[in-house]
Amino acid sequence: HYHELTELADSLSGVKNLSVAVKEWNDEIIFLRKIVEGGADKSYGIQVARLAGLPVEVIKRAGEILIQYETNQLDASGHPKLKAKQAEGQDDPQADLFSTHASEVEQELRKIEIEDLTPLDALNKLAELRKKV
Repeated sequence: HYHELTELADSLSGVKNLSVAVKEWNDEIIFLRKIVEGGADKSYGIQVARLAGLPVEVIKRAGEILIQYETNQLDASGHPKLKAKQAEGQDDPQADLFSTHASEVEQELRKIEIEDLTPLDALNKLAELRKKV
């Protein structure tokens, strides 16, 4: 994931750079289960994040940052120039870690007596809560 690390194989004896071969298809990656010498030709972090099930908003924002980085839209310190926060009235996709307001789902979760649930009851409750999210 860190392209600077791929250069170590050129400068340090005993260091070898290997990567997993991938094939791109319809903006997705397919791991070919083959180890090849050398680093990846580009970062696949966003595709891997999608495979891992990260929220769509996070993946979309990562894509925006990647485009800015790849088109050299950097500030004076070399960091990507990030877009300003969205306009007033739009929902913020970033979770508020310090919110004191409990959502309906969170309130329901707090009411559950976990030790009294059967595995089937827990699974059903989870499915019910997931529909509300």
